[in-house]
Amino acid sequence: MKNRIASISLDLDNQWSYMKIHGDEGWDKYPSYLSIFVPYILDLLDELELRITFFVVGKDASIEENIPWLRMITDRGHEIGNHSFHHESWLQKYSRQELEKEIDDAEKAIEKATGYKTRGFRGPGFSWSMELLEVLNDRDYIFDASTLPTYIGPIARKYYFWKSDLSKEEKKDRSELFGTFRDGLRPLRPYYHQLRDSKKLLEIPVTTIPIIKTPFHLSYLLYLSGISPLLMKSYIGIALFMCKITRTSPSFLLHPLDLIGGDKVTQLAFFPGMNIDSETKSRVFKYVIKKLKSKFRLVTMEEHARTAGS
Repeated sequence: MKNRIASISLDLDNQWSYMKIHGDEGWDKYPSYLSIFVPYILDLLDELELRITFFVVGKDASIEENIPWLRMITDRGHEIGNHSFHHESWLQKYSRQELEKEIDDAEKAIEKATGYKTRGFRGPGFSWSMELLEVLNDRDYIFDASTLPTYIGPIARKYYFWKSDLSKEEKKDRSELFGTFRDGLRPLRPYYHQLRDSKKLLEIPVTTIPIIKTPFHLSYLLYLSGISPLLMKSYIGIALFMCKITRTSPSFLLHPLDLIGGDKVTQLAFFPGMNIDSETKSRVFKYVIKKLKSKFRLVTMEEHARTAGS
């Protein structure tokens, strides 16, 4: 058995959350594609004999029609993490009281819907704060997974604003979306945040390529595959080689739109990358998982946390 591990997680951002962060009307009616996406991804994961961590948004768990699809995730043996209640990428601007309510509401809704008590958290848009970490620690969470150690966050934010329909006020709210240049200085390996009263909380960063700190989660690999499949294969090969020689255990990130295209969710066909059909995305995903399996033993986030914390 391989000694090194890699964890796989998926941020289960729903149709309405993409519309919300894009500034589109109608998001507050909470349109959902979970009935399409969840069975699709679960069948794909079964085919790959893979168990992963789904970070679920509390608002989705509070909506009755979504519960059968969320329950299906745990029924099929997967793990659930907390992805906030309202999916707002400016959690760092929340007060302590607002954070406590945000985490508590999400946690309760998710447990009621899935039977799973969340023990890990990821902030939407890689948003976090020390106050948030204190709240998580007080609620006995074992890890946070909200950081993306890369220098290119501000570039990604500018591109995102350019492509969105956000107002000036909405852009101000999202002024720290995808982080700052300073995030490129953050560690790649799991580490402990030092909190008040000598307490600490484990951080499992979303892995970027060691040393150069450019992302390689599936969204980026799909973008590269659209330019050249050979370029994508070379890039993931370099990323995994660098992780191996630096003894970095990857935390590999997925999003729903990495796995389904505009052929399945026509309402989001205008989003970047949705011109790539679902079959092509599935083929790229299977290739990436095969490469990860060749180097690492693939685990859930909680197992990654237990291994890193031991």
